[in-house]
Amino acid sequence: MSPRAACRLETLGFVEVYDYAAGKVDWLAHNLAAEGDDAEPPTAGRAARDDAVRCALEDRVGEVRARIADSPYGFALVVAPGSVLLGRLRGSALDCNPALPVEEVMEAGPSTVRPHTAASDLAKRLADRNLRWAIVTDPEGRLLGVASREDLERA
Repeated sequence: MSPRAACRLETLGFVEVYDYAAGKVDWLAHNLAAEGDDAEPPTAGRAARDDAVRCALEDRVGEVRARIADSPYGFALVVAPGSVLLGRLRGSALDCNPALPVEEVMEAGPSTVRPHTAASDLAKRLADRNLRWAIVTDPEGRLLGVASREDLERA
């Protein structure tokens, strides 16, 4: 039905029509815009902020320590080229040799959520675990941002 529906929309004069074969959930999991009734419900992706400190595997702990101190978060997110999330550098791990590469002290593969996760559900999960932040990534593991429990509860 999807290719026929796309074709029909084109015949009705719509210019930007896509046959997104992966489906609606995948579309939303990539934090892409939706239209229609209840198209913009409060989600982790809508609440995520893109202001967390990012660093690379080869960055030195001492360099990142200062950036974390100036941020609202007590951690940095370790990303590869293309923003794929590799790990988290917790503030508690920074009391070490400042010349060490981040890779040696990071927490590999931190827990993440998809952007289409309902804000209310995620806020409850964070509260139940006494956590303040959720890391939001797309299905390919690209970092989209960090959602605070406070922002999720407000949403």
